[in-house]
Amino acid sequence: MAGNTVARPDNALWTTTRAARELGLKRPELELALGLGRVRSVPDPSGPGRRITRAEIDRLRSENGFPEALRESVRAVAAPTGATLMDVPAVRLSRLARLGLLVPVSFYFSRYGALVWLYLAEELRQFAADEKNAPYLKGRLPEGLRGQERTGLDLRARNWRGRHLGFLLRQVGDDAWAQTAALASFLDPALVSDLVQDPYEQAHLGRLRPLPPVRVSASRTADLVTRITTASDPDEIDWLRTDLAQALTEARAQHPAPRPEPRTPQLHHPPHPAEATHPTQVARPTRPTRPARPAQAAQASPAPDGTPPHRSPVSEPDCNRPAVPTPRGGSRESRGLLGWLRRRS
Repeated sequence: MAGNTVARPDNALWTTTRAARELGLKRPELELALGLGRVRSVPDPSGPGRRITRAEIDRLRSENGFPEALRESVRAVAAPTGATLMDVPAVRLSRLARLGLLVPVSFYFSRYGALVWLYLAEELRQFAADEKNAPYLKGRLPEGLRGQERTGLDLRARNWRGRHLGFLLRQVGDDAWAQTAALASFLDPALVSDLVQDPYEQAHLGRLRPLPPVRVSASRTADLVTRITTASDPDEIDWLRTDLAQALTEARAQHPAPRPEPRTPQLHHPPHPAEATHPTQVARPTRPTRPARPAQAAQASPAPDGTPPHRSPVSEPDCNRPAVPTPRGGSRESRGLLGWLRRRS
């Protein structure tokens, strides 16, 4: 049913999870392949991550020996397995790694909390196959190396930092701020604050800071990861500071760090006389004064000569006169007058 097949564009972007599934790799193997440049990625247009195009997946699938060849090129092994590949004791491999002749590619912590360094199997085989490295594989090490070994030299963490920094810079591409954040991630935060004093630039670098290379589940493990990922040698700190200052200058020239937009002050105009009342306050209408009744007005107004107004006896009845019951029938005035005449007679 070729007519019903929907063709996928070559520039379709896939997540790293889907790309690992399509390439037959585990997630750590794909991350290592991205760092080594075996798998090419592009920036994610919707976020800070990376994406793999379908064209890149098709390119890798068309190579000879896929997927075994790709999987073997990113195979990382611990010291015992690596020593078997090199046909040397595991202790000899660890000694060569401490002296800087072999560079770890990653590390992890065992379930007992022990630090385990990993090496590329492909690089171990190449080191063992090179005839110039024969003095390091059999017999006693040269005197110069044995002298360094007696001082307790261990370059595994430093060499891993240099290699991992290359991985990070390769993945971020031309983003100058992301490159600056990658360099800053290997320095003590106090040293970074001395170089980057702007708080908005510090916040931007914090957002772009790479994730830790391993998951941290205990405080002891976290302290050890911090020591591994932070530069400690004075010369290493010096060249990291120099590179950070240069990268910061280039990042500022590329574009400034994001800053909050300044707030525009609101201009308050005086209200119009007709709109002086606050809009949330409704002006109450003035209650009209009820006109006084004529009798009340006459009582309230004084005479022209200033004498107090005359009070009508009807308006205020005499409280000292006893009340006369009103007989049934007739008016109150007539019944009161007859009673008074009777009392007179």
